[in-house]
Amino acid sequence: MKLVTAIIKPFKLDDVRQALADVGVKGITVTEVKGFGRQRGHTELYRGAEYVVDFLPKVKVEIAVHDDLVEQVVEAVTNTARTGKIGDGKIFVTLLDQVIRIRTGETGVEAV
Repeated sequence: MKLVTAIIKPFKLDDVRQALADVGVKGITVTEVKGFGRQRGHTELYRGAEYVVDFLPKVKVEIAVHDDLVEQVVEAVTNTARTGKIGDGKIFVTLLDQVIRIRTGETGVEAV
């Protein structure tokens, strides 16, 4: 099993969620996060004073999937979250050693 973690622009979340449902993903975890990459933030004007916004709002989507679905999930997120502009985000795929459903004690694929 793998954990696919995607950092995307917040306004793309609904589209990504729908694309993941279309490929058979049954559950995701979403966290509002802040960060920066190459875009390095930007400056804003507030009440006449200019200040630097170093960390930009993003959304982190985590999806635990069976190895067979990893490529479809990555493709769905990539195609849906892409705007073609800087700051579209990143996708990380990591190995999951063990998954346990707390309520039933199921493990592995059955727990997802």
